Amino acid sequence: MTVRAADRARYDRATADLDAPVAIVDLDAFDANATDLVHRAGGKPIRVASKSVRCRALLERALARDGFAGIMSFTLAESLWLARSGFEDVLLAYPSADRAAYAELAGDPKLAAAVTVMIDDPAHLRFIDAARDGGREEVRVCLELDTSLRLFGGRVRIGALRSPLRSPAQLADLARSVARTPGFRLVGIMAYEGHVAGVGDAVAGRPLRSRAIRLMQATARRELAVRRAEVVRAVRAVAPDLEFVNGGGTGSVQHTAAEDAVTEIAAGSGLYVPRLFDNYTSFSGRPAALFAQPVVRRPGVGVVTVLGGGYPASGAAGADRLPVPYLPEGLRYDPQEGAGEVQTPLIGSPADDLLIGDKVWFRHAKAGELCERFDELALIEGDRVTATVPTYRGEGHTFL
Repeated sequence: MTVRAADRARYDRATADLDAPVAIVDLDAFDANATDLVHRAGGKPIRVASKSVRCRALLERALARDGFAGIMSFTLAESLWLARSGFEDVLLAYPSADRAAYAELAGDPKLAAAVTVMIDDPAHLRFIDAARDGGREEVRVCLELDTSLRLFGGRVRIGALRSPLRSPAQLADLARSVARTPGFRLVGIMAYEGHVAGVGDAVAGRPLRSRAIRLMQATARRELAVRRAEVVRAVRAVAPDLEFVNGGGTGSVQHTAAEDAVTEIAAGSGLYVPRLFDNYTSFSGRPAALFAQPVVRRPGVGVVTVLGGGYPASGAAGADRLPVPYLPEGLRYDPQEGAGEVQTPLIGSPADDLLIGDKVWFRHAKAGELCERFDELALIEGDRVTATVPTYRGEGHTFL
């Protein structure tokens, strides 16, 4: 029996009394992935990216382990909810335009002490001030550095379109703006190199593309390491009490951790290991988060149809954004229908061994987005469900 076949048998036994659709997290795999992240971080703390987890119980499980500290959130409303729930160090990874949430933040000393907001423009400071609604608490802010790689005099740009702040002088100027503006305190710098951390460098069947990605990433890492160190020096000259410099992601943990200027690493997807993280030479994780759809039809030889399953992930549209049929091995989508909203035909010889009501297990393309489809996660240890915990959605929250 292959490892995957053994996992299927475990998951089927564990969920035998649960009707599909059902989502699970294999805690043995989750914990093994957490151990791997800590090892790769080389002693620097890992801040958990909540968008890749979206379940308070599993955020708490990760943060209870040595090597993890703090949360990186994705909306201000989520940040405040997490802080009210007892999480004491929440870094918002994206600028916000939520005036009501800023007013709540500025009016509550507990929230203001726990939450750090992201800015990359003096206009953000003005927006926050206008939204205070009388709140006088000091707002903790973090500056975001553009990590993109620029080649050929800037004519080629590789990396996400995020912050406009690129040079040490630009970040130092904004740091001075924060220092001059009452009611704000600069506490950190963030730089997420998504073109390194979030792009697999071993694409199956694409050796030339994979080599090109590895060359690009090596160049990007060298360039960014120099520039990030210069930025940190420039900002510390303005704000010597800077608390943290955050960088990296699941795919770049060990590389980013090697930079002296970086004090902590961000990672979250590496806990669940969705399908987009299969194609890396730098690490290999264990799929921990899966969902099952029930077989509801048998249209013919070599075909079954499962209920629903069309859960595409965000990003540029493409086949790599779809969930992948995972267990039993050997199933694939019908190219004429793909992953459907209410039904999904699957073809392949394993279909002939599946009966009405059997489960087909899928892996989502991205990590936390799976939780937007399910109210709860069944936590599996060995071949038993040992707990069932709510996702954000199950607690009544869909922050985006």
